[in-house]
Amino acid sequence: MTWPFLYVVGDRLSGAELSAARLDGNVVEVGEGYMPADAVETRELRAGSLRAVVAPTLALTRESAAWVHGAIATPPVRHRVQRCTARRIHHVLDVRLAYRDVALRAQDIEVIAGVAVTTPERTLGDLVRDLCGGLDTAAAVAALLWWRSDLAASTVAEMIAGPPLHHKRAAIAYLRERVFGERR
Repeated sequence: MTWPFLYVVGDRLSGAELSAARLDGNVVEVGEGYMPADAVETRELRAGSLRAVVAPTLALTRESAAWVHGAIATPPVRHRVQRCTARRIHHVLDVRLAYRDVALRAQDIEVIAGVAVTTPERTLGDLVRDLCGGLDTAAAVAALLWWRSDLAASTVAEMIAGPPLHHKRAAIAYLRERVFGERR
């Protein structure tokens, strides 16, 4: 499908033509594609720019999903993906992807411009669980909490109702303490 505000290499223009247009200031990079310099960068353009990289059996997660939703300004160097199908993936993935082989639930995914992306609640929950597990995701967590003020409450509710996950209790306690001021 050709989008009027999204250019990917080989669709309508070659890589050389897009690079020249970028140097002239006519287009700017968005994910794995280009958009007109005067167009508004939307979540649909961000997600659509990754359609050639992210297979239909994968969903963008964590920092990649936060970028697509618009909470983070710049995309990660390697996009984080997770399978959104019951069948395991046995082929080689793109080197631009960091793959996690755990199936996502259907209610944790939304499709934006033909690309599966975790919901904002699942995205925040995953990033807080990573933070509680020792990874440095504090900036992404802060960006998501600033992006949508009601996100913490809906994330806690979904995590409580959801399946068991690593660092789930610690993540719920973190959100309750940092955002709501509650202590156990």
